[in-house]
Amino acid sequence: MSSFYGVELTSRLLLGTSRYPSPAVLERAVKASGAEVVTVSLRRESGTGRAGQAFWSLIQSMGVRVLPNTAGCHSVKEAVTTAHMARELFDTPWIKLEVIGEADTLQPDVFGLVEAARILSEEGFEVFPYTTEDLVVAERLVEAGCRVLMPWGAPIGSARGLNNVYGLRSMRAHFPDVPLVVDAGLGVPSHAAAAMELGYDAVLLNTAVAEAGDPVEMARAFALGVESGRAAYLARPMEPRDMAVPSTPVIGKAVLGD
Repeated sequence: MSSFYGVELTSRLLLGTSRYPSPAVLERAVKASGAEVVTVSLRRESGTGRAGQAFWSLIQSMGVRVLPNTAGCHSVKEAVTTAHMARELFDTPWIKLEVIGEADTLQPDVFGLVEAARILSEEGFEVFPYTTEDLVVAERLVEAGCRVLMPWGAPIGSARGLNNVYGLRSMRAHFPDVPLVVDAGLGVPSHAAAAMELGYDAVLLNTAVAEAGDPVEMARAFALGVESGRAAYLARPMEPRDMAVPSTPVIGKAVLGD
């Protein structure tokens, strides 16, 4: 069980809601994943349009917690304004904070991210910052009021997995008491399992499920990957060795003479 801002969750898989072939497929995928939290972009939702209302009704019918995000925001002002609109529309203090700084990689603008996180935290938001694995930035985000950190595995939608395992492992060791979520870049369930084996509390993904040939089966596969990775972490895996060690004991082995 994981905890974010005092909310206890059974599932360690958080799922995005964009790019699915249809609302019906989205609904089935969320159910197959077992996810209790889904992210929703304010740009996808509309407070007045019929399509937006239908989408919001679908999300509400799933019985999941909503984590609105500021996807597509490239400045502090834009992100803060979007967060306020999201809080009013979705009636939640939770916000996945994105301040994008580079167009090709969608890498976070970490300077703007820290500033926006400080503003929103002071205004009562519970911020989930999409960040890099940089420890100094992470420290500044915690100082700004963030009680969760969400470092990327790889660029959004790239399906490249964990590009910097060393950095992610270092972050886990540096923040043993802060909930950590690998967000973005995961492509297959083994990537999610690897993140969980590092001791991360959860993973958040969207494209890998939404754009799979069978999103429902991929959602189920990711759920199993997260579960197996967490179980492996709790089982305390053996450390890698430089030399081979026979799995069959040699003591008591018969010795044949000439």
